Amino acid sequence: MIERYTRPEMGAVWTAERRMHAWLEVELAAIDAWAAEGAVPAEASKACRERASFTVEAVDERERVTGHDLAAFVDVVAAQVGEEGRWIHYGLTSSDVLDTALALQLRAAGEVVVPGALAFRDALVERALEHRDTLCVGRTHGVHAEPTTFGLRLASFAFEADRNLARLESAFEQIAVGKLSGAVGTYASVPPTVERRVMEALRLRAEDASTQVVPRDRHAVLLAQIATAGTGLERFATEVRNLQRTEVREVEEPFGAGQKGSSAMPHKRNPILCERITGLARVLRGYAQTGLENVALWHERDISHSGAERVVLPDATILLDYMQHLASRVAREMTVHVDRMRKNLELTHGAIHSQRALTALVESGMDRDAAYRIVQESAQRAWQEGTSFRDLLTEQLTTNPAAPASEQARMTGRPSGSLADEEAAGIDLDTVFDPGAYLTHLPEVFERLEQLRD
Repeated sequence: MIERYTRPEMGAVWTAERRMHAWLEVELAAIDAWAAEGAVPAEASKACRERASFTVEAVDERERVTGHDLAAFVDVVAAQVGEEGRWIHYGLTSSDVLDTALALQLRAAGEVVVPGALAFRDALVERALEHRDTLCVGRTHGVHAEPTTFGLRLASFAFEADRNLARLESAFEQIAVGKLSGAVGTYASVPPTVERRVMEALRLRAEDASTQVVPRDRHAVLLAQIATAGTGLERFATEVRNLQRTEVREVEEPFGAGQKGSSAMPHKRNPILCERITGLARVLRGYAQTGLENVALWHERDISHSGAERVVLPDATILLDYMQHLASRVAREMTVHVDRMRKNLELTHGAIHSQRALTALVESGMDRDAAYRIVQESAQRAWQEGTSFRDLLTEQLTTNPAAPASEQARMTGRPSGSLADEEAAGIDLDTVFDPGAYLTHLPEVFERLEQLRD
């Protein structure tokens, strides 16, 4: 991955030197296991431990001769050890080392990614609890629907982030497997006892039945869960982008001192962090596709997966780490314009209360279709004409014949013909238009949210 999107801790996991150190860990663990089995002299194992070394430059130079990176590595390390170096790579095939070492690198990547996922979730939880009672309008199809709270909106993202955290933990756990079972997985050149010793030393699990490689469904699952976590970050970023639009301006992502939004228009404050997250999420989905296509190899193995995953596994973990870092910053530091949220609630002049008005009329005894038409006409007029929905509804109810005069009198306790206010249909419009009614059951959601912190 390019340096622009690579954070130092994760970038260090995927350097050539880190990769070769992982190879060396596997090779030395194997020699120790052979020595414990009595197949390799203890003195040779000790010598390898003491003298095994390499430089990336030396391995690269040797690879220009061998055309094989691990074989070049083995040559370099064995030469550094001396006579006892002949036991380096004893009984092993390249994939025994490559796949087991890859598991070590992926575990190290997970030790960065998973805490980052936790930090993102916790940032959302904190902001959701902060704004649990901050009223704003809910939108469906991009159109005003009913009042909600900004805290509830963030709670949805927080619970999704928690699910992604769990999925990532599981994916990194199931990828922490290695294999030392020889050329086609038969243990013909290395017994299961050596494999068990090596995996115990490296804190990995042994693949149940490997071919020459660890089956690539494990890597596909990891890439799929990384892509899924990316879509969660993208969903949050898309929400912030929409809420930052000039016409809405309910939320703004952080904008640093001295930052420039546009080279030409000094007034601009663009949601560049969220746009970056959105764009990079698309890359992760492409990597997930590559992971799926890497599963079906020929027979016991081919190397059609090898070049692809040398790109996608480092890049995917590096990108997710970077995206989580950006999203956590946005969640923690975004500006929430509470006054703007309240102002936007009134853009439809009260029409967003239409469902509660409809329900109240039905409960009062009015036919549902008749009630729907009354409410719909008033609500759409309010929106189009900029007139109070409540006033138009009151007018409709005092003149519409849908409720017979006798029924009106029964509902209101007043004689027919004297209806002139919102009591016309026997409903309490103060209750209908009370925004607090939308918050009644939210404490249950926030109780569940608070449990995430326990």
